Amino acid sequence: MAERHDSQDDPSDAGSTGLPDFGDNIDQMTFEQILEMDEDDGEREFSKGIVEGFFEQAETTFQNMDVCLKNGDLDQLSSLGHFLKGSSATLGLTKVKDACEKIQHYGAHKDESGNNHVSDSDLCLERIKKTMIPLKRDYSEAETLLRRFYHDFN
Repeated sequence: MAERHDSQDDPSDAGSTGLPDFGDNIDQMTFEQILEMDEDDGEREFSKGIVEGFFEQAETTFQNMDVCLKNGDLDQLSSLGHFLKGSSATLGLTKVKDACEKIQHYGAHKDESGNNHVSDSDLCLERIKKTMIPLKRDYSEAETLLRRFYHDFN
């Protein structure tokens, strides 16, 4: 007789907080660690504050990145990419983190992997411009998912 495997029986779901499926936009396990800091699961005030603070940081960082792109400031773009990479990783925003890491590398005159030097500053700026498009799209998708998640608690 075949063994039945429902998601309820899957040990990987043990301890799950019943989150919606965020797809590949948000790492569920990382985000659950943030939720575990909430004192009241019904209100989610602590984690909601962290997420809202991230939204404000991200919007400001995107504006600063746009200015740096216009000015050709690769060093500052690398720094901003590094900053947003860290805060997005904390929340589990995998796609945002990955794009920010690329920007960090390009701003430091490196290739996508960060392993090889790229001497052409214009090429690095062009790569950052191209990376900003999916970065902002992926951020917007994650923001929508998280706002919807927290809306359900109000």
